[in-house]
Amino acid sequence: MNKFYGKVLEINLSTGKKKLYQIKDEWLKNYIGGKGLGAKILYEELSPDTEPLSPENILIFVPGPLTGTLAPTSGRWAIVTKSPHTGIYMDSQVGGHFGAALRKAGIDILIIRGRAPKPSYLYIESGNVEVKDATFLWGKGIIETENVLKTKHPGAKVGSIGPAGENLVTYAIIGFDYYRQSGRCGAGAVMGSKNLKAIVVKSGGKLEYFDEKGMKATVSRLLSVIKDHPVIKKRTEIGTPMWVLMSNEGGFLPTRNFSRGVFEHAETISGEYMKKKIWVRNKACFGCTIACGKLTHVKEGKYACNEVEGPEYETLALMGSNCEIDKIEAVAYLNRLVDDLGLDSISTGNIIGFAMECYERGLLKDTDGIELRFGNVDAAAELIKKIAKREGIGSLFSEGVRKAALKIGQGSERFAIHVKGLELPGVEPRGSWGMALAFATADRGGCHQRAWTPTAELHGLIPRFSTEGIAKFVKETQDERSACFSLVLCDFVPFGVGDFTELLYNAIGLGFDKESYLRTGERIWNLTRMFNVREGISRKDDTLPPRIMEEEAPVGPAKGLKITQEILDKMLDEYYALRGWDENGIPTEEKLKELGIV
Repeated sequence: MNKFYGKVLEINLSTGKKKLYQIKDEWLKNYIGGKGLGAKILYEELSPDTEPLSPENILIFVPGPLTGTLAPTSGRWAIVTKSPHTGIYMDSQVGGHFGAALRKAGIDILIIRGRAPKPSYLYIESGNVEVKDATFLWGKGIIETENVLKTKHPGAKVGSIGPAGENLVTYAIIGFDYYRQSGRCGAGAVMGSKNLKAIVVKSGGKLEYFDEKGMKATVSRLLSVIKDHPVIKKRTEIGTPMWVLMSNEGGFLPTRNFSRGVFEHAETISGEYMKKKIWVRNKACFGCTIACGKLTHVKEGKYACNEVEGPEYETLALMGSNCEIDKIEAVAYLNRLVDDLGLDSISTGNIIGFAMECYERGLLKDTDGIELRFGNVDAAAELIKKIAKREGIGSLFSEGVRKAALKIGQGSERFAIHVKGLELPGVEPRGSWGMALAFATADRGGCHQRAWTPTAELHGLIPRFSTEGIAKFVKETQDERSACFSLVLCDFVPFGVGDFTELLYNAIGLGFDKESYLRTGERIWNLTRMFNVREGISRKDDTLPPRIMEEEAPVGPAKGLKITQEILDKMLDEYYALRGWDENGIPTEEKLKELGIV
């Protein structure tokens, strides 16, 4: 039994029963924590074909063994469940301070079952949990909810849902620390389906280490690596919005519902412009010296809004260029709106772009009087409000672009931009063939966090507009990220595998060499694939939107190119072979035995 990590608190909201226990040592060794351990729990305990919004689905809050420690960027942690948006596996990586607080309150893994009989919130302190009445909070936005609960419980950290989660919008978020979100795939809807408005954590404990002296020495060395790294300096200065101009120059900034990858007004929604016009100060998650978060404030004018964190690059791309909105103030206003109502800004921006194209093509007959034309900020804001309430035209788009296109028909499926039901994020795949394969094979649907290839493509580490080396790069990155998301540390740290394993050993005494660590990442990736396989996923689903495969990019470096079925098949064949999967994308029995999954 590991004394430093693995304490589980389980609560059934239907019965009120609670259980405390220690996770199995074998699971800890094979899956580490965070994403990996959450995936293992979900795979073992959730029956196939479970309805995601039923009481039978489980919601797992799972920090990793590095969460809340001295390790740089240790504010990260994971939420794992079956997605109501895609119907398959999901984990959502979250920053801020909540995960660290949960661990310091004596809980490494929180498993929530059932459905409360009325709106409720959980109060956790010193390893104990109480179910409290949240009727007075129902209907409130995330920002007000957090304000109320922090006043009621001074010093606590809060995670909560907004009206979108209450109304079971399938891409609803859970918000933490006001501006950190479990954004993708609809964990907020799962929380809403359980009548759970919020979770409040009060912590005063201190984490123990297997080797505290060793941990301090490793951390001291790694802080110097962060301090001297040129890309980290850029992240501190501008944050993720630094990608707006780079993506535009590279020809993969989503524009006008992914019809092209170049936006002529990219400058006015760029990170550089944001810093000049509305930036207030930097903000960091727990244990982070990078401070990539940017607090902004639109003080006057039509889009005046209170201080907000962001917009991040993905929001600028999806709610900016993808909707042809060219004012940084307007994107900041829309960003605050979705944060408070509790919607994923990536899916929302993608859906609005789709709705605008449908409207301009004359495919939407009743829009509640909203002129959903590209660039219309007021129309975007009204649609956001209606989606969160599932009201009128908003109801049509409350379950995502895939289901909306099926209802609209008339050929709209050809320009509904998603993979496995998850709306694509801020990379237009014709401009980044690596991301085309990464999107097609990601375990939660169209996702940029499982493998990020644009940096390698722009710097010549893998050829652009070629299939050469892509499958290997994507496969190896997915494995490495699966392991890192189980520790959990941030995407942005410039550390190597040896650094990660050294931190893990110092923290909880769990030893890995490079090979066994990466093999653990591969094991986790195969486990999430097997979860999806039993939900019906196979090669037929590892595909891309028709627009990307059938229409040539009209402008930019990718002009005249498309990801044809032949190109995608070539990448998939190589990828499956490298993974030890069959030609239909199913892990072979030999591979599963090799990894110890069966």
